[in-house]
Amino acid sequence: MKGLELSRAYFEEYGRPMLERDFPQLLPFLAAGLTGSGSECFGFDDDISQDHDFEPGFCLFLPGEDIVDRRTAFLLERAYAKLPKEFCSLKRSLLQPAGGSRHGVIRIGDFFKEKTGTPDGILSTEAWLRLPDQYLAEATNGELYFDNYGEMTRIRRMLIRRPGDIKKKKLAGHLMLMAQSGQYNYKRCLQHGESAAAQLAVFEFVKNASAAIFLLNDAYQPYYKWSFRALRGLAKLSIEAELMEYLLCSDNEPASREEKANVIEGIVSDIIDELMEQRLTQAVCMDLEKHANSVNDSISDGQLRNLNILAAV
Repeated sequence: MKGLELSRAYFEEYGRPMLERDFPQLLPFLAAGLTGSGSECFGFDDDISQDHDFEPGFCLFLPGEDIVDRRTAFLLERAYAKLPKEFCSLKRSLLQPAGGSRHGVIRIGDFFKEKTGTPDGILSTEAWLRLPDQYLAEATNGELYFDNYGEMTRIRRMLIRRPGDIKKKKLAGHLMLMAQSGQYNYKRCLQHGESAAAQLAVFEFVKNASAAIFLLNDAYQPYYKWSFRALRGLAKLSIEAELMEYLLCSDNEPASREEKANVIEGIVSDIIDELMEQRLTQAVCMDLEKHANSVNDSISDGQLRNLNILAAV
């Protein structure tokens, strides 16, 4: 059973009855579900995932103390702690996982402050530029079983897609780094006889190409160990995952160099096609640097447009 299925089943078996029996007056102010850190919140968990931080449980989200006071929150925490410790042959941990509890009673403001830096999810331009995608992914992933108060749903909807100018600024920076690392420095490093440096250029190209593809899908890139898994599931350009895996896992011996350079140019070509499809660039060429500048030039906010093209990466 996947983690999301396990969580919902545990909630329906024990959580919902407990709430309806012991806290009916609190139900209008609650949201319940599973979202945040952990592969199970993305649906990426498997048998190996069960070796740590994997257990039956769910999240109960509360508004601020002006709506639900501390004593009521404490009583709800105690009731949650008394729920059965074993379900579907899996036991709830007595210790919190690294980074704190992922289940149980959580204030809505505390959840979003941890993920985004603000309790209400309202982000400044600077915050949008600097906040790593993985935290936005964790703030909007998973599933809510219900949200009677509506605050969790409202904030998640507000965060689910970054503003258009922010997308363009980040995209321009990643395209520029793709051009520098893949279209230029890979071959230059090989010409200098620096095979290790050439592979570092490949790593930089793949990292920035992956980020660009998530941006073109209007999706947030999760924690790096899940980036390829998530990439394969995207609607657009998911085929690039296999090509980028080849780039990362192959050597830079003479027999491989030309093929890798061709693969890089193939990925570049596909991304340029998508840029043109989305009307994000006015450039007509295979020079990714020119496309990066074109994307940046299309930013409507003059102050943001005039920041260094790498300001958001």
